[in-house]
Amino acid sequence: MTIKEIIIFSFCCILTTTCWGQQSLSPAIERLFNKIEKDILTTAEAMPESRYNFTPEKLDIKDSDFKGARTFAGQIMHLATDNILIWSAITGDSVRADIEDVNGPKSIKTKKDIIEYLKFSFMTGRKAISTLTSQNAMDMVDFRWRKLPKLDLAFYALTHANEHYGQMAIYLRMCGIIPPPTINDK
Repeated sequence: MTIKEIIIFSFCCILTTTCWGQQSLSPAIERLFNKIEKDILTTAEAMPESRYNFTPEKLDIKDSDFKGARTFAGQIMHLATDNILIWSAITGDSVRADIEDVNGPKSIKTKKDIIEYLKFSFMTGRKAISTLTSQNAMDMVDFRWRKLPKLDLAFYALTHANEHYGQMAIYLRMCGIIPPPTINDK
């Protein structure tokens, strides 16, 4: 090997090591994130605004206990707010001043505004996901009075969102509406 070939080979090795060390985790997380986002948004849009205050408690099912269950709008507001809180912990960004608890800003009331807030929460998630690399995934961040790895929070955000999608889908069915992701998956 010539000196030039050794230098080029060494440069390629260093470049490869550096690139692998900074490998983005985004593709691994985005596939699931995209599915969850689509399912939740289409479900939120499918419920008529007149039913946004629906709660299973209103069905008065014998021997059931839905007292205190969130409304459909409340499900979305909670999900969106937790999205913002979780994903912002990963990026270190501050959150809206009007977020007082996990149920979101009290000023957001209409279907249009609730969906806009939900979409913003997913934009916050996309930003956070784009920052995750193999190098920083295990960096500890403060979240709800403890320290957790960034990757742990990403998994939590995805799992939590999917749990609320399931609840939203059941609410739609209780209102006689087939959840759009169910129709699309057939």
